[in-house]
Amino acid sequence: MIHVSRAVILCLMLVALLTGVADAWDRGHAERFATLPPGTAHPEGLAADHAGNIWAADFDVSKSSGPGDVIAFRPDGALLRHLSVSGSSNLLLGLDFHPATGALLVIDFGAKNVLRVDPISGASTVFTTIPGGAAAGPNALTFDAAGNVYVSDSFQGTIWRTGPTGGVSTPWASSPLLATTGTPPFGANGLAFNRARTTLFVANTGDDTIVQIAVNPDGSAGAASVFTNSINGADGLIIDDHDNLWVCANQSDEIVVVDPTGKAIAKLGDFDGVNQRGEPIGLLFPASLVRSGGHLYVTNLSLDLKAAIGRPAIDGPWAAQVTRHTIARLPFRIPEVREPND
Repeated sequence: MIHVSRAVILCLMLVALLTGVADAWDRGHAERFATLPPGTAHPEGLAADHAGNIWAADFDVSKSSGPGDVIAFRPDGALLRHLSVSGSSNLLLGLDFHPATGALLVIDFGAKNVLRVDPISGASTVFTTIPGGAAAGPNALTFDAAGNVYVSDSFQGTIWRTGPTGGVSTPWASSPLLATTGTPPFGANGLAFNRARTTLFVANTGDDTIVQIAVNPDGSAGAASVFTNSINGADGLIIDDHDNLWVCANQSDEIVVVDPTGKAIAKLGDFDGVNQRGEPIGLLFPASLVRSGGHLYVTNLSLDLKAAIGRPAIDGPWAAQVTRHTIARLPFRIPEVREPND
């Protein structure tokens, strides 16, 4: 008869348990889709056009002044266009194409405005200016069914709104839940409406939360409340056809997917180091994401917070090693969660 000690049995049970847990989250693989051209760095905002081209704006803290850059890639990752955005600072953030007018709108965080950018020449005009002067922190943008433009303000805890053709921005919603004293020091960030347009979801990066703001029947903002907590550095945010939220967790180098109840149903991607070319492998400070076809595209901001703002972060030393900046790509799918020992 073979006698097995209690310690060995416990070890075998622990291995089986850990194996089952590992099976539950299939993170997939975040591959390199494209590398930014020389002279550009720290891609942040991300958008896709109708042809499937992927557009990124850089938040290039390595430069002392503008202009900033918008870079477009073909669906196969080849460079399509490199625009120097006239009259802009070097700190560009969110960008998107207006669903009704087709205008390319780019947030200039440094100049505290939103620019309308010619997608061929890079010439720009001011679409709207965010009130507040130096206190303003425009970050990301989205649209409602009428074509109004909503801009998150990370510093003033406000969502601003302007019309489809721009002009004056007025406060649509303000709340302490949209501001932060945390790290990274950005409050309201990525934002998107649910499919019914009854709720606006807003990522609060420094507080690690997703905030929900009710939309009243007349289009005004209702009450704000915390939808869910503990997404580490919640940044860019999109919503799929089933009202699942896909969120960049920039401080844990992953994409977190939560269902309409706020429950995590997937965690995608990971950070696997920096290669010999100076490119991040996988995800490193993922900032924005967009769906195009069957893929999810993600900007690797790769920002060393200690060098940028004097606040150390666990992946900052890795970001300091990056010399070639990338956009990553994953399959746009939610893996089936397997039960232990399946």
